[in-house]
Amino acid sequence: MQTAVRVGSWLIDPSLNNMSAEGKTVRLEPKVMGVLLCLAGHPGETVSKEQLFQAVWPNTVVTEDALKRCIAELRRAFNDDARQPSIIETISKRGYRLIAPVVVPITSTTVAENAVSDSIVVLPFINISGDLENEYFADGITEEIIDALAQIPDLQVVARSSAFSFKGKHVDLRIVGKELNVRTVLEGSVRRCDNHLRITVQLVNAADGYHLWSERYDREMKDVFAIQEEIARGIAQRLKITFPWNARPLIKTGTPNLEAYQSYLKGRAQLYKRGPTLSCALACCQQAVDLDPGYALAWAGLADCYTTLCWYGLAAPKDSMPKAMDAARRAVALDSSLAEGHGALAMAATLGTWNRVEAEFEFLRAIQLNPKYIQALDWYALFLQLSEGRLMEGMEQAKLALASDPLSDYAHAVYALTCVFAGETAEGVMAGRRAVELSCESFLAHWVLQVAVWLSGRFEESVAIGELALAMSGRHPWSMAALALTLADWGKASEADAVYCELQARARRQYVPPALLAVVASAAGRGDEAIRHAFEAYEIRDPNCQNFFSRYSHWSTRLYGYARFREVVVQMGRSEWLRDPLPA
Repeated sequence: MQTAVRVGSWLIDPSLNNMSAEGKTVRLEPKVMGVLLCLAGHPGETVSKEQLFQAVWPNTVVTEDALKRCIAELRRAFNDDARQPSIIETISKRGYRLIAPVVVPITSTTVAENAVSDSIVVLPFINISGDLENEYFADGITEEIIDALAQIPDLQVVARSSAFSFKGKHVDLRIVGKELNVRTVLEGSVRRCDNHLRITVQLVNAADGYHLWSERYDREMKDVFAIQEEIARGIAQRLKITFPWNARPLIKTGTPNLEAYQSYLKGRAQLYKRGPTLSCALACCQQAVDLDPGYALAWAGLADCYTTLCWYGLAAPKDSMPKAMDAARRAVALDSSLAEGHGALAMAATLGTWNRVEAEFEFLRAIQLNPKYIQALDWYALFLQLSEGRLMEGMEQAKLALASDPLSDYAHAVYALTCVFAGETAEGVMAGRRAVELSCESFLAHWVLQVAVWLSGRFEESVAIGELALAMSGRHPWSMAALALTLADWGKASEADAVYCELQARARRQYVPPALLAVVASAAGRGDEAIRHAFEAYEIRDPNCQNFFSRYSHWSTRLYGYARFREVVVQMGRSEWLRDPLPA
């Protein structure tokens, strides 16, 4: 049972590992949620301890204490008295029984047995206009149709990155259907000439290539949102999927200004690429909000640009992070139903203001509004691990993103990192290799694999992968930090010191995140310089502090060996990092 259920007055949401009632939300550990779901699957029945062990800990030997702890956590969450229970009853020497009423809400997303039959991938629409600038426009239309279809509870929709992995490729649709485990494929083309727009779509059965439905739309540019709405509803009707919200539109007209819309689409496309294109993405999103100050989605995009620029070390935090927070708050104020706005605010709170409470609240709100918002799922996974130390929960969160976007190198890379932090190094290496396979040009994929291989103890291989990551990224500080730490663990102290000297020389000419300088200095054994950089990182609120100084990351192990570094941790307001043990 993986659908939302109501137990008594509580709404249980397995996708978020939480339960809520009367404005109160309680998060549960994955195993605790597993016990609850097993009990909820047999309401009013005695569920034996053996059944619970098999459902929650399959093929694993655990003590009865683990089950008792989960039951105790559930009773604490429900405020239930074991002596006079209203939720969970203990059946002596046998097991437990859920005595509260269990209801599956009509509006919840139920995973049906024939989920694959109601599934679709929207392939990138082909731009058949003469102007290559219209490529952004065609991609934007594709993505918005994906987002619209994803709102339909009974339809499984492949996420953007996996769908776009087929861009520019002539692939047999039967292969696409098999690889993504979907039954239907939507493909289309976009031709734009001045103010005229022609969009052609066809829905195909992936099993045999049979055309289920096709349509051509000849309209003016101002009708672009209406066309997207018609396409989404046409697909749902053809697949015989009903709408529980009656006349509510699937496509939200974010702006009536078509120039602002096109600027935003271009900015979003550049943002996905990361790296040097981030400056272009920032300019495009800024132009979009200048043209329409009420364009919430563009404000969210602008916030993400500022946050990502600073996170990657391409801009100093002094100016960038306040602008990111301001843009994110504007996005949420303009449209509180926008998952992208809440996701942008969560990221800005995590990296900019270091407000953990606000960050988690906004992450959960973004995921609630769009359970398949990959960026929010993945960033929340890293937040859970590196900020909160909930290592296995973060890994499970990243696995949710991977399930929705199975051909995404980004989703595989983040999952690989979460595996490494959770101690599942072998699985992390496998996921990292898959990320590189999916995108041999991705710096992030190579860097994650470099880290995973380093932590598996294969130092020579990690250095070789790191050289590739350094070459394709212009010797990015993240990769230099991983290289320095690998060399230090390998016993090559002088080479680790050379990496630090190189990064230090660069810092005299341009901005280098001081948190990274602290990490590399610690690898070089330069304790005083490491502490100096660490204090500077705290003083300027370097976003990299939140991850690279975390007790739960492996980058900070040497730093925690310095007594004065602990002063930095205390000033950051993270005294709990000093109490918890270092990662293995």
